[in-house]
Amino acid sequence: MPVTRILQTKLLDPIIDRIVCRIAQILEKQASSLSEAKSILSAQQRAIGVISHDVDLLRRQLDKAEWTYKSVIGELEAPERPPATPRRRSALCKQADFALDAYRYWSSAIRLPAALHRKHWEFFYICQALYERGLLGKGRTGLGFGVGREPLPALFAAFGCTIEATDQAPGDATRAGWQQTGQHADGLAALEKPDICTPATFRERVNFEAVDMNDIPVHLQGQFDFCWSACCLEHLGSLERGLRFIENSLNTLKIGGIAVHTTEFNLSSDTDTLESRDLSIYRRCDIEALATRLEQAGHHVEPLDFSTGTTFVDGYVDLPPYRSEPHLRLRLGEYDCTSIGLIITRGPQTGGDGVVE
Repeated sequence: MPVTRILQTKLLDPIIDRIVCRIAQILEKQASSLSEAKSILSAQQRAIGVISHDVDLLRRQLDKAEWTYKSVIGELEAPERPPATPRRRSALCKQADFALDAYRYWSSAIRLPAALHRKHWEFFYICQALYERGLLGKGRTGLGFGVGREPLPALFAAFGCTIEATDQAPGDATRAGWQQTGQHADGLAALEKPDICTPATFRERVNFEAVDMNDIPVHLQGQFDFCWSACCLEHLGSLERGLRFIENSLNTLKIGGIAVHTTEFNLSSDTDTLESRDLSIYRRCDIEALATRLEQAGHHVEPLDFSTGTTFVDGYVDLPPYRSEPHLRLRLGEYDCTSIGLIITRGPQTGGDGVVE
């Protein structure tokens, strides 16, 4: 071997040894880090397992617990007449409303027990919004959409109103499954509530008509002091169809008339949501965009209150199979939801032929 090559080898050997030693140190350190990472991951997995077990245990305990109106709010008598309350805004269902005397009054008026249930809240919300605006009385006219078997037509008739109650045509209701679940009205008989309104008064003041909420008949336009719907517009086929219905429902009102609608509200996301032919869940961005559209068209939307409440019941999300109470929040698919109520006053302006195109 040439002398020059021998010298190069002797010079390189120490460098190579140092490199090899350094690589060995790095590998040893990485191996130690990997072992430590595995140990941390294993501990985290055990912690997750413990938390999951605790959550399951808490859920079972809550299922057994009596989180009823009586245990949370108290056993309180309903007042004899509607009490004064702060004027309703467009808002979410919250526990605070269930503690109001007004909630107990309207629950008693429609012969429902006071319960921590969002459907009961929707009826209270509609009744109170209309009452405090002076719309429940003799000479007033109201239009109900998708009324199903709800007690509101009978109640409003008992207050002296003339009511046009509407629901899907029987064939459409059967295809959608509403007939099978007893949530559809195919005539006046399905809406009679003798314990709320006497049959004679009911027949005198309430009329029934089959109406497609996606195609409101022209003859209903401009006829009513108020209109309402209770959690049915989310079933109209898409998010946009439900919003169009709200806009078009205003055309059934006299100028200055009031629309009160309740629907599903997405508490989990303002970007993703559920939208399908059978059910759509509205996000905050959808509601805010609707309010802007309505205000630009000359209508007035009561201020939007998106506060969710701070109590235990406000934070409890009911999972399938659903409880009877508390049921202010529920899981629909992957989203936590509640009810939202909207109050809109018809303004003097409408577009073109009076229908939103």
